[in-house]
Amino acid sequence: MNKSLKKQLRVTAEQRKQRIDKVLAASVDASRTDVQRWLEQGRVTLDGQVARRRDTVAPGQLIEYEAAPSPLSSAEPDSSVEFDVLFEDDSLVVVMKPAGLVVHPARGHATGTLVNGLLARSGFGRPPADPDDEEGYLRPGIVHRLDKDTSGLMVVAKTAIARESLKRQFGERTVVRRYRALTVGVPRSARLESLHGRSRTSRLRFTTAVSDGRHAITNIKLIERLAAGSAALVECRLETGRTHQIRVHLLELAETPILADALYGSSTASEPVTAVAAELGRQALHAGVLGFEHPESSEALLFESPLPEDMAAALKALRALS
Repeated sequence: MNKSLKKQLRVTAEQRKQRIDKVLAASVDASRTDVQRWLEQGRVTLDGQVARRRDTVAPGQLIEYEAAPSPLSSAEPDSSVEFDVLFEDDSLVVVMKPAGLVVHPARGHATGTLVNGLLARSGFGRPPADPDDEEGYLRPGIVHRLDKDTSGLMVVAKTAIARESLKRQFGERTVVRRYRALTVGVPRSARLESLHGRSRTSRLRFTTAVSDGRHAITNIKLIERLAAGSAALVECRLETGRTHQIRVHLLELAETPILADALYGSSTASEPVTAVAAELGRQALHAGVLGFEHPESSEALLFESPLPEDMAAALKALRALS
């Protein structure tokens, strides 16, 4: 450890028997994930001995540490990834993610993602990874996500300041997020509220049927009845942003699953509606409205994106069935 870069911290009585990673994270300007990385790299000592993550401390002990910057993204640029940019400045970029595009590298999708495409843009660079995200080095600037087969608007941070501001806005539920969906059946306009957690029977699915989960709220507004009451166009306004939230709420609480949803779909659709779903080939869900406060200027920004061609064609076909 470089002595010139070391900083010191004396353990207090209140910190007795706490783990060293918790004590250090609470005492310095760093996340616990950052501190754990410093420990793994041998950058932290306790009374002169290299510390381990599980070590506990006692009053009066001396912690010495050498901070290290968060790693930059390990994703590689890929200029072949296609998406539309609606807005960009030095702080952030707003994009229209097409259906079929994965947001960031993950298992099974090491390349060809939105992040790879963004890194190929001259104005994007390599923003620092999120220190509070253990895999942040794979998804620089990503503060929210859309499922692979959901299309729509996303905002991506280009700086750490923008990232933290946008994360705070999402956490405080001040971001405007409205989706359009085509459903099998006609739901009532309603505020759907539940617990939300991973299914015990399938690791790919989420469900409201949990006793210990995260709070989830979706506001459903019926826009248009379609196919003689066999389908509908609805607006979904998110108050929370859980994984697969809209898809789960429409299936389990409204009992009107999203058209052509391979994971949360329904086999009860009529034959003409099933034919429209087969032609569409992906869940009929589009993030069409996104609004937030600019991290630097505090200006209120609102972006809108019309239905993409495939969903517009499905809507037209369902109207024809009426």
